[in-house]
Amino acid sequence: MSENDTNAVAEYLANHPRAMGVLFTALLLLSQAGSAAAGNNVGISGP
Repeated sequence: MSENDTNAVAEYLANHPRAMGVLFTALLLLSQAGSAAAGNNVGISGP
């Protein structure tokens, strides 16, 4: 990623603060879904 791309993203997020909230919420939900999927196989016994 070039410096111009980084500045463009930072400028976009500065101009659209709601987008930062949406990105944060998506990251939070994805990280929680990963933890839930990983812990889903604990304690299951076979026949």
